[in-house]
Amino acid sequence: MDLTPFVPGDRQLVISYGDLGFTITGIRHDGSVLVFPDRVVPWAVTNFAELTVESLAAVVAAAPRPEILIIGCGKGMQFVPRDLRAQLRAQGVVIEAMDTGAACRTYNVLLTEDRRVAAALIAV
Repeated sequence: MDLTPFVPGDRQLVISYGDLGFTITGIRHDGSVLVFPDRVVPWAVTNFAELTVESLAAVVAAAPRPEILIIGCGKGMQFVPRDLRAQLRAQGVVIEAMDTGAACRTYNVLLTEDRRVAAALIAV
């Protein structure tokens, strides 16, 4: 019995990460990225200290807006500032922060469950 979940071909699945970039659905992306189920957008954030509401404007503007934003903080997990978390929650977006590797895996699982998810992944 095949236990591999079906992922439609137009979905952006994170295949690998490292060497300061990501391979997503067979395409290499250098640097940090915002990953949505239907597209990947370069993201200018290079470290967790640069994380702001403005840096996540594409997430809030997305249609449909993700219900869950997975933040890949880099090599280690960081705590998202309370005000940033509150500002995104007011827009209907819940944040889950973890190291970038865990964020890639979690995003993929939620994507295969057909959840409205996005990932903000800092390259490692």
